[in-house]
Amino acid sequence: MTFPLDSILAGRAFDLARGALSRPGAPAELPPRLLVVDVERQMAVWLEEGNAVAAWPVSTARAGIGGEDGSYRTPPGWHRVKQRIGAGAPQGTVFASREPTGATWCGELCDDDLILTRILTLDGLEDGVNRGTGYDSLERFIYLHGTNHEGLLGRPMSHGCVRLSNGDVCELFAHIREGDFVLIAAPATRVLPDPGGEGRFHYAGLGGSGMSALAQFQVMTGGRASGSDRAFDHGERGALKAQLEGLGIEVPPQDGSFIGPDCAALIVSTAVEEHVPDYAAAVAKDLPIVHRSELLAHFVSTYRSIAVTGTSGKSTVTAMIFEILRGAGRDPSVITGGDLPLLQAEGLPGNAYAGSSDLLVVEADESDGSLIRYAPAIGVILNLQRDHKEMADVAAMFSVLRARAREALVVGDAENLDAFAGGALRFGLTPRADIRGLDVKLRASSSRFRVEDTEFELPVPGEHNVMNALAAIAVCHTVGVPLAEMVTPLERFSGISRRFQTVGQTGGVEVVDDFAHNADKIAAAIRTAHLRAKRVLAIYQPHGYGPTRFLRPDFVATFARELKSEDRLWMLEVFYAGGTATRDFSAADIVAEIAARGTTAEFASSRDWLIAKIAEQARPGDCVLVMGARDPSLTELAHSVLAALEQISAGVSALVAEQAGDGAAERRDGIA
Repeated sequence: MTFPLDSILAGRAFDLARGALSRPGAPAELPPRLLVVDVERQMAVWLEEGNAVAAWPVSTARAGIGGEDGSYRTPPGWHRVKQRIGAGAPQGTVFASREPTGATWCGELCDDDLILTRILTLDGLEDGVNRGTGYDSLERFIYLHGTNHEGLLGRPMSHGCVRLSNGDVCELFAHIREGDFVLIAAPATRVLPDPGGEGRFHYAGLGGSGMSALAQFQVMTGGRASGSDRAFDHGERGALKAQLEGLGIEVPPQDGSFIGPDCAALIVSTAVEEHVPDYAAAVAKDLPIVHRSELLAHFVSTYRSIAVTGTSGKSTVTAMIFEILRGAGRDPSVITGGDLPLLQAEGLPGNAYAGSSDLLVVEADESDGSLIRYAPAIGVILNLQRDHKEMADVAAMFSVLRARAREALVVGDAENLDAFAGGALRFGLTPRADIRGLDVKLRASSSRFRVEDTEFELPVPGEHNVMNALAAIAVCHTVGVPLAEMVTPLERFSGISRRFQTVGQTGGVEVVDDFAHNADKIAAAIRTAHLRAKRVLAIYQPHGYGPTRFLRPDFVATFARELKSEDRLWMLEVFYAGGTATRDFSAADIVAEIAARGTTAEFASSRDWLIAKIAEQARPGDCVLVMGARDPSLTELAHSVLAALEQISAGVSALVAEQAGDGAAERRDGIA
């Protein structure tokens, strides 16, 4: 069936064709009849007389793009159709050596890669690329043809040819003529060293959640990795370091000494600056320096990947999708920024796992602009709010993701996402949603809702988590998981570290640790706390001077709006992780603005002072809500607050017991 053509898909095909006119062997101008095979999106688009007429999902080579003999790759560049074979043959006709065998494939399972229904042979036009000795597409028997592996279309799975479904190849055959142009448009991405090869990848800033996840995934899939981090050099985060070393990841000092002859690439994040010794050593030795998003993009394109983006909820939705797929027996892989308690219980750090299937769930970050690198099978857009960038900038990245999703798109039902929703499966709580949550019941520690006739219960609170679950349900629906198989995994959802995670309770006071760091996440955390507490004692530590400066008005408005008159707010100084950021204001300045709006707010000059203040003011029915991102010691702060409260509670209990004992003695004396 012809794929729905939208303006993004059509525009992309024309852009690819115009951009390829500079290639050797290209026609002088855009041909009036042209098939564009978009390898990155795994789509073929038929262009005729300046219009995009039809589009079909395809499957190019699993081994990638290349014209070399014996490479099992799909040749890039300009071709012409040499021969049309199979006119009038029934769908499913099996060909061998371009001749019908007399057999017909009727949909039965078959491991062989059959050439079916129609064949379009390709004559390359670019010397040394797709024609000439050692590179010739005709001599390599590169075709467009029907396949018996129709369920694999939309991702690179062939041995060199371009596969279509049998119905689609008949539609294409009706359009195309011998001599028509075919452009196989290779992805405009950098070729990386093989992560599964013998060469070692070294990660500068290994302790970061995104970096450690990639290093783990690389070694879990057979590669070699090492990494360094200044936090490890300072004796911090020893447990994580030990876990990474236990997986076979070497962790030397961050002094540049490990950039040796066996190192194939240095992996860096945006936070790694040029003066870092590992970076300087890689430059001196002319070693490939690869941004972590480039490596993640490589994994995304290699697997049947699900990329989850949005300004809130990415980590939780990624975890929910992973747990549903795992619980439904699909054995997926995951690369994410948050730690999954499910994986931590298995002795892993919790932010990466390599399963046996081709499904890979990843958290796709918009904060540093790297989202535009990814070409997933399924793109997921959760929401659009003001966070690290202006909403218009993020919306532009979402448009790129929509254009590059190879198989399907899942989008929230908010009105500001309508521009991305054409042809997408939508989720949410409104009638606009295809996967809609009904009969929602929010409780202090859980939530209930219904999708169609299937009842769901989540062991996590808050309407935002209902939306997260609906997103995960929509995604799993697109890969064929029945609703009934999703119920138990969501019922057992183990949550994610620092996403409204209860640290403990004592004396009627609950201490919660949460990653909230933008206005909408802070609002969701406070609202959830209000579901279970008489009063919220909020602690917030802003992270990074740049992000805090950008979001400062939103912080002021959110805390003033969400905190009630009886609630309290303490704000710690802005977390500074090093680097060249301009430190020209204090969190105390933000606190003053919040207090000016009538909210009870104080600047916490030190953690010791803050812990003592909480211990002094907390009372039964309170929820102490510790919020902030990036600083791994915030969890330690939450535990320290709990310990102080436990000490107070123990002292009160001892006093009560002592008073009870004195009273009993007095009663005995009186009786005597």
